[in-house]
Amino acid sequence: MEITATMVRELREQTGAGVLDCKKALEAHNGDFQKAIASLKEKGLAAAAKKAEREVREGIIGFYVHPGSRVAGMVELNCETDFVARTPEFQQLAKELAMHVVAMSPLCLSPEQIPAAMLEEKRNGALAELEGSGKPAEMVEKIINGKLEKYYDEVCLLRQRFIKDEMVTIKDLVTQAVARIGENIQIKRFVRYEVGETL
Repeated sequence: MEITATMVRELREQTGAGVLDCKKALEAHNGDFQKAIASLKEKGLAAAAKKAEREVREGIIGFYVHPGSRVAGMVELNCETDFVARTPEFQQLAKELAMHVVAMSPLCLSPEQIPAAMLEEKRNGALAELEGSGKPAEMVEKIINGKLEKYYDEVCLLRQRFIKDEMVTIKDLVTQAVARIGENIQIKRFVRYEVGETL
């Protein structure tokens, strides 16, 4: 199958990968877009994993104030160099993350940050729901773990589905940016304010 410039451009727009990488991925998979995307994603994840250990001391605070000025979000997004922190792509990512925080109200960054007491309460609630169901203990444990995983997806920023693309988690979004930009990028912290709420 002939790989056209239009196909390469389209794949590049979808993945953010380089022109040559897109062309090679399409050639390797006979023009199959889904396989090419999966292949590029895999490469990007591998590249991002190598960069994950690098120190991130630069960055910016992205912010978003919702129309009406009653809800706002701020995200500290870190990278390795001041040069990258000043790029429009990095600044746009920080702003979109702040917008996501406003829309989705995450509780914390990752499951490790959820208070133990809160997790215990969730576990006990799930256990109470299944009490008297007659299900075997190992199945009950599996169901409870499934419910906890779903809870993590709802309240942990890195595990939430991105508001602009339900197919991508926030963690994936950051990983894709790492692959495109070529530096380690991390969300350090975030905050969401709403008029009248008590902290």
